[in-house]
Amino acid sequence: MARRVLDALRRFARDDRGATAIEYAMIAMGIAVAISGAVYALGETVLSGYFNHIADEYKKAAGG
Repeated sequence: MARRVLDALRRFARDDRGATAIEYAMIAMGIAVAISGAVYALGETVLSGYFNHIADEYKKAAGG
């Protein structure tokens, strides 16, 4: 019984089929963190400037 368990553990340790998926998941997580950080850092400045520009254009179009 113990030998079967040890053999199964050895096969599991040598199996690298899921390693690539994990690596891609870690890369995607890093990209998501970078995007989230950029949006958090620049979001308010960019969005407020963008919406202020749109509001100004509406005021001009409305004659105000």
